[in-house]
Amino acid sequence: MAAFLAPTPSVAATTALSGLDTKHVAAAPGSKVAKARATAEDFESMFLNSMFQQMFANVGEGPFSGGQGATIWRSFLTDEYAKSFVKAGGIGIADEVQRALLAHQEAA
Repeated sequence: MAAFLAPTPSVAATTALSGLDTKHVAAAPGSKVAKARATAEDFESMFLNSMFQQMFANVGEGPFSGGQGATIWRSFLTDEYAKSFVKAGGIGIADEVQRALLAHQEAA
């Protein structure tokens, strides 16, 4: 007895079915989609950096806090944490910002 295999949809068909969901589609560098994705990821990174700065604001304070150098180093650390979170998939903000940017461009 032969097994039934359902055809798998192409990437273009999957994207067309999901509206403006272009997260998993490779966009040509410099295209509207690539620029919107980069802008959305930058926005999510800035948001996460702000959250991480608040989270680490009072960490390490006390007699051995490290002073001004530790404060500057901590800002670099939170920035790298934010970038690594976004690179690993983020928390979903970039997806929504990208959809909004592309929808706004389509309306204009």
